Amino acid sequence: MTELSGKVALVTGASRGIGYAVAEALVARGDRVCITGRNEDALKEAVANLGSDRVIGVAGKAHDEAHQAEAVERVMEAFGRVDYLVNNAGTNPVFGPMADLDLNVARKVFETNVISALGFAQRTWHAWQKDNGGAIVNIASIAGLAASPFVGAYGVSKAAMINLTQQLAHEFAPKVRVNAIAPAVVKTRFARALYEGREAEAAASYPLGRLGVPSDIGGAAAFLTSAQSDWITGQTLVVDGGIFLNAGVG
Repeated sequence: MTELSGKVALVTGASRGIGYAVAEALVARGDRVCITGRNEDALKEAVANLGSDRVIGVAGKAHDEAHQAEAVERVMEAFGRVDYLVNNAGTNPVFGPMADLDLNVARKVFETNVISALGFAQRTWHAWQKDNGGAIVNIASIAGLAASPFVGAYGVSKAAMINLTQQLAHEFAPKVRVNAIAPAVVKTRFARALYEGREAEAAASYPLGRLGVPSDIGGAAAFLTSAQSDWITGQTLVVDGGIFLNAGVG
């Protein structure tokens, strides 16, 4: 373990996958971290693996305002500050055309993917960042940058998150920087329907020849919450193995 950096992060949806990799990268550089997730057992296991001397977990659903309040209160009680927020919690419960989308499902997608991110940002802002500064990173998706057949609700929610990033970056400046990361397909349980059983075929269209792994996004989040990115705000960092380059290929 490295020595403590003195900085503290709150990472949502971090019991596994991308969120866990983000927490892992922050712990590795010396931060203390609060992680959230819906499954209490999975969260406890993640805390144990990351190091219970530096990490705490708060179980709950990201869209639940009481959970948002508890998470921020707990991190402030445990560590006395919250320098960084990484909004990773997300959902995509439907696969199909927008024309047949159940509007209640659409509401759930937006509540989890967008409204919860705003809620956590508001609470960390008022609890610490407004007076002390910091950084926020929103995990968006390349689905928010272009039409994505059959995951339209998810894509529209991530487009909203990208715009939310720009809005918060403008409002929270100069003390707090707000950026987003837009990954392509990353090998997680969340995305496995997009590559399981056909990974080689799925990866063949990527100029860099492979799908993403969680640490690709963890490293990007660590950069965007570091001093090396102190003059970057309101931006969306595309981390996609080059797949967006194919958009210009006829």
